[in-house]
Amino acid sequence: MKIIAADSSSAILNEKFEPTMIVATASVLVKPPYREPSKCLAKPIFADAVNSHEVIVFEVELCKELLAKAKADVVHLDMSLGAVPLEQLSPIQFSNMKISSKARSNLIKILPRLRKIAGEISQRYGVEVLAIGKESVPVRVAELTAGAHAILYASEKALEKNEPLMLGLPSKCQPKILEDKVYVYSLMAAEHDVLGYAADISGILKKVNITETLNPCARGFRALKITRKA
Repeated sequence: MKIIAADSSSAILNEKFEPTMIVATASVLVKPPYREPSKCLAKPIFADAVNSHEVIVFEVELCKELLAKAKADVVHLDMSLGAVPLEQLSPIQFSNMKISSKARSNLIKILPRLRKIAGEISQRYGVEVLAIGKESVPVRVAELTAGAHAILYASEKALEKNEPLMLGLPSKCQPKILEDKVYVYSLMAAEHDVLGYAADISGILKKVNITETLNPCARGFRALKITRKA
């Protein structure tokens, strides 16, 4: 089974290690054995972390874009709603789900847009869009892939602003820079070979220094301090 999945990850952190902006969204095509992306579309979004529910709309749109370039059997989104097809979701169903009132309110705001795009995907490609969330390995691959691209986008932003940036990475992962690629490996149990990556075609990483640290305020998360090279 070929799966297209999307997720957004990594955040610019303030001096208190609080997320202020979500940096990147990625959509990936994942084939057996489901360890890394076969194809990928990624975009910088720098979205307000307070209204993070809005990025789900970006994610499903990016899946639609990738479907125009690659065939898949199903689409997985980072919405933990029991793998229900998006077209079948309704506000009434949210009342029976174990989600917070804030999450429920946010989902109701974006649901019409999500259902519209999911309907377009179903009609054009005959593919269902499932709200499966973190249970999906391809969603994890998308999260790591977005994280890898976020390192490039944040480095570019640090150069543009000419000031240091602190980037918070996805949970339980390890970044590695090898030649002109950024790899982000999962550190979760049974995921030692699951990864995402991004190609540094512009040579951005040669212009910055990257220092890794643990996030002292969020156990299981790492952060990168990115500064322009002297």
